[in-house]
Amino acid sequence: MRLHEHLEMWERRAPHAVMAQQDHRRWSFGQVAAATERLAGAMVDAGLRVGDRVAVLSKNRFEFVLLYYAASKAGVVLVPLNYRLAPTEWSYIIADARPRVLFAEPEYAANLDGLRQQLGWIERFVGVTDEPMLGWESWNAWMEGPLPTARPSFGDHADALQLYTSATTGRPKGAILTHCALSASIERIGEAQALRPGERSLAVAPIFHVGVVPTVFTAVACGACTVLQAEFNPAAVVHALNEQRIAVAVLVPSMLQACLANVAAVEERHYETLRLIYYGASPIAEPTLRTAMQVFGCGFMQSYGLTETTQALTFLTPADHERALAGRADLLQSAGRAIPDTEIRIVDVDGHPVPTGAPGEIVARGPQMMRAYWNLPEETAETLRDGWLHTGDIGRLDEEGYLFVHDRLKDMIVSGGENVYPRAVEDVLLAHPAVADAVVIGVPDARWGETVKGVVVLKEGHMADEAELIADCRKRLGGFEIPRSIDFVEALPRNATGKVLKRVLRERYWVGEQRRVAGA
Repeated sequence: MRLHEHLEMWERRAPHAVMAQQDHRRWSFGQVAAATERLAGAMVDAGLRVGDRVAVLSKNRFEFVLLYYAASKAGVVLVPLNYRLAPTEWSYIIADARPRVLFAEPEYAANLDGLRQQLGWIERFVGVTDEPMLGWESWNAWMEGPLPTARPSFGDHADALQLYTSATTGRPKGAILTHCALSASIERIGEAQALRPGERSLAVAPIFHVGVVPTVFTAVACGACTVLQAEFNPAAVVHALNEQRIAVAVLVPSMLQACLANVAAVEERHYETLRLIYYGASPIAEPTLRTAMQVFGCGFMQSYGLTETTQALTFLTPADHERALAGRADLLQSAGRAIPDTEIRIVDVDGHPVPTGAPGEIVARGPQMMRAYWNLPEETAETLRDGWLHTGDIGRLDEEGYLFVHDRLKDMIVSGGENVYPRAVEDVLLAHPAVADAVVIGVPDARWGETVKGVVVLKEGHMADEAELIADCRKRLGGFEIPRSIDFVEALPRNATGKVLKRVLRERYWVGEQRRVAGA
């Protein structure tokens, strides 16, 4: 099934039902289907062919959603750009993807105009706004073009999206996702979320990211209404959960933490319609999760996955969370079990399966895997080996098939020959009552190769010093895992999905080092 066919199904079944809402504006399935038909016609009329790339730079907005479905109808491949990147990083991705058309919001136009000489292959620049933009084609003109006389011909295995990895280390890579990979992921997430026609799903996580699959695509496929927020604001999110009849919300752990810490009386509000909070993208501290479950009083579901796996490989279901609270507390540290039609293995450095409970690299196979990295045959071959996608993450499987993710393979710290998994140390730091946020990195050491360093954000109004936190770690960790030093900062650098940019933190400590180990 191709992406736009989910929209067309609900256009036939419930054309007047609300498909999307942003602020006070609403659009029905019928209106969206008609608008995407015209936009797809404009793409075809502009000479775009099946497989051509088209880029978009925008925050969450209705027009962005239209571009996803119009591109699908026209057979072109949408390349969403991260609006939080620097212009030089946009330039790199655009140069790599070579889109023929670029759509952008007005606030990014000036920076993009400054790059035009470097982007000579872009034939058309289109503003995503009703207001005129100097030097940019009108969005309204594209929306008022003729309907296409014929649909381009392409199948389910055609490329649909080119999503760039978050690049917490190295350069971003363009993961190519096909229509059938998207549909496989949408189907499984839809089953897990159990969204019903007419229910409302909150989309506040950035939809330039693979998180668009559980937020927007799944809601459309289920006949639900997507409530869009342009960007994350904790007060606005809590207001929506409280006042706008949201049934399902997709939030990353840092968003949950901000809602709990920064919104007054969050625990005193009512969330009658909220059924499910779906979280993922980065590890969550157990105290944060337990507090969120108590405050919001709904089901919680976690997924583990990557851009390269079209979002989900596992689910830790609401039933798993209930089981955890009933005595299996260790499950709260798990990412759940493999979703239907997906296999997960833990392998050693040679790709051989390891015994149950032993750590190794997480590999997976299933219908939702990427086709390839764009123009990177060697990296593709390294990641897709013998039918398995190698995630680059370290984890283990227990006897019941629950996956426990330790860390990125590149984040592992090797100190005196011992492997230190930062997440285990971070969980201990985060359990301290004065700690709001924490991350652990490896720093160079002449004797041990590298040693463990904690980087900590304290809660407002709380005090703790290095000696206190290290003493707390000494009670709960092995000697080789204990941080040798702790730095205190006001905030941790994070990307758009809440992942801590460890390479940014490491850089100052590894300057001048000729041999960089463990994720440098």
